[in-house]
Amino acid sequence: MTLTKADIVKKVMEEVCFKRQHEEAQQFLFPELDRVFLGRSRTTEIVDTLLEKIKGSLAKGKDVNIQGFGKFRVKFKWARKGRNPQTGESMILRSRRTVTFRCSPKLREKINSPDQFNNSKTI
Repeated sequence: MTLTKADIVKKVMEEVCFKRQHEEAQQFLFPELDRVFLGRSRTTEIVDTLLEKIKGSLAKGKDVNIQGFGKFRVKFKWARKGRNPQTGESMILRSRRTVTFRCSPKLREKINSPDQFNNSKTI
């Protein structure tokens, strides 16, 4: 299953809530009224801003390190000789920058944990 931006927005909407600043009389009877959840448009704005900040940093050549998740790094590749696989013709591939990702040890441990394989769903 692929995780999309819409999935991220939905999950943030469900799990992020704020405590109300002003107490009302009904909050003692209904404690769930003490929380304020984010709306879809505000959540989308937050997720978009986060992704734009990450993209902007990578475009400037800066690395992005997210604690407990991993590190996005910009690497430079020099121009090199290559060939077209269809025609076999030699060509020069231009130099470019690429983004690589290295996951953190915590994420690697979580991915490779034995209980992860027992809970996986088969289609």
